[in-house]
Amino acid sequence: MLESVLALGGLVLLRDCVEWEGRSLLKALIKKSVLCGEQVHVLGCEVSEQEFREGFDSDINSRLIYHDLFRDPLNCWLLLHLPCTTLCQTLHALSHQDSCPGGEPPVGQVRVLGLLHEELHGPGPMGALSSLAQTEVTLGGMLGQTSAHILYRRPQQCPSHQTQWFSILPDFSLDLQGGPPLESELHPDPHTSLPVDPTTHLTFNLRLSKKEKEARDSLTLPFQFSSEKQQALLCSRPNQATGHIFYEPDAYDDLDQEDPDDDLDI
Repeated sequence: MLESVLALGGLVLLRDCVEWEGRSLLKALIKKSVLCGEQVHVLGCEVSEQEFREGFDSDINSRLIYHDLFRDPLNCWLLLHLPCTTLCQTLHALSHQDSCPGGEPPVGQVRVLGLLHEELHGPGPMGALSSLAQTEVTLGGMLGQTSAHILYRRPQQCPSHQTQWFSILPDFSLDLQGGPPLESELHPDPHTSLPVDPTTHLTFNLRLSKKEKEARDSLTLPFQFSSEKQQALLCSRPNQATGHIFYEPDAYDDLDQEDPDDDLDI
């Protein structure tokens, strides 16, 4: 897995989150690069040099070149110090030094590893940095197992995807694993949020039985004007009392028999 992530060169972007941290995978990739004989420069923007070197043996630490960019522990991310456009231009220039214009000899393959915390940045910077990456690794997981969804962008080829399940050992080597067993999908983690039926804990029943549905459908509501009710109102029966309406005009009523609608604005 480490070899495939580092194979394309250019910008390798690691995207982590609060639940699945990516610094351990970054240090595993750095260790792999050092063991391959590559010269590794570390731009320290987030933690102290001492904290970053923890876990590496003396041989690995002696071959790392550490650059302490910021010493402020409360304001230690690149995107808070540099405009997004400046950072993207710098990363693009660094990751394309192996193809120098003007016929100059190439410097050699330069690989840039970047760790991006998704919760700290908006969609604009996230999308801009993502578009620059030749390899993009998004960390996630399920049931306590870590997964890496890897996106490869090879020149003149369609992007390809790969998912690996792994754990990182204390010496920053990788232990590749299989994905969660299929039966785990039938018995999900109780801490995982699942859709909840809103009718589960109601004190009344929202569902009708077959007999209740038939009774509901046969019921005639009072406001329904059925044909039987219409005939009863139109056809007077013998000896049936009829009603009359008596209206006494008010003193302020303005009634004009020739133009009964003179009060309307027509």
